[in-house]
Amino acid sequence: MSTARTRDGQLHIPTIDLATFRDGLAADRALVAAELDRAASTVGFVQVVGHGIPAAVETGMIAAMDGFFGLPMWQKKALRPASPEFNRGYTPPRAERLSLSLGVDSPADLFEAFNVGRSADDFPGLGLDELQYAPNLWPLRPESFEPGVMIWFSEAARVAREVTSVMAVALGLDADFFASYQDHALEVLRLNNYRVPADEKQLTPDQVGMGAHTDHGIVTVMWADPEIRGLQILDQDGSWHDVMPTAGALLVNLGDLLAHWTNDRWVSPRHRVLPPTDDEGRLVRRRSAAFFHDGNADAVISVLPGCADEEKPAHYEAVTVAEHLATQQSDSRGLAVKPSPSRDTEPLLGVQT
Repeated sequence: MSTARTRDGQLHIPTIDLATFRDGLAADRALVAAELDRAASTVGFVQVVGHGIPAAVETGMIAAMDGFFGLPMWQKKALRPASPEFNRGYTPPRAERLSLSLGVDSPADLFEAFNVGRSADDFPGLGLDELQYAPNLWPLRPESFEPGVMIWFSEAARVAREVTSVMAVALGLDADFFASYQDHALEVLRLNNYRVPADEKQLTPDQVGMGAHTDHGIVTVMWADPEIRGLQILDQDGSWHDVMPTAGALLVNLGDLLAHWTNDRWVSPRHRVLPPTDDEGRLVRRRSAAFFHDGNADAVISVLPGCADEEKPAHYEAVTVAEHLATQQSDSRGLAVKPSPSRDTEPLLGVQT
């Protein structure tokens, strides 16, 4: 894990066109890969256009989210998993503190969420762990929820794999290098709803929608309400910068496993979500759908040969995806802070911008 870097105090999120990589000539593909490499080496975020997800699929996913999150709380809470270890179903507001994974204690996060993911039944004959590949919990209402969500899930999974092909080329590898690491990938779609409870007129000064954290896997493909503030990235000077997707675009950010693979050549950026506001500072609703593409649970991740040498030796030990995720996720869901925050976490203690 390393830190996003600014240029002249500005944080720039490059845009790549997947359609150009998908359909272009070799020179076009190389330019797209080079742009992704620049983004991955500086901010760890990239905006993606040309992803090919039909507008109707986006509309269906948003309608499913709105239908579910509009249900009474007692109906939503009936879909809570039996244990935080099962990353499925409903998470009510203030049930998690993501900043704990970075060793920082903070008020519980405001967001509510619903998680769906790959199950062991999706990969018959592999004998996968049903805790890691848990069955989904589906609401009866709205009836359109499961189909609307799963169509988006399938499209986001395709986009994640296309992005990893661009990444492979950017690293000087064959475009299909990552394929063997993702043929039974752990993948979770987290639908997030940021809202302030109706009985709360004011928030505490350090309240956040989602606490500062890094994503733990390979890449995250995210849809979010366009032009609504909330998502922020931390830079090398300890300042936070707003990130807002444009309409029709997706945001993709790198996770800790890519920082591990590349020996920190690429950035797994620290980010958070503030309680969202409009241009006049009034609290508004914000929705997002984060698709976490984490790789095969049994895949062994070790530093790529081209990312380590005598001057910069490998400083990560080999680890399986499952081992890595189990350590990171238990911190934020268990609500237990890691001991002794380091100097790197000091900027995370407040909500300064």
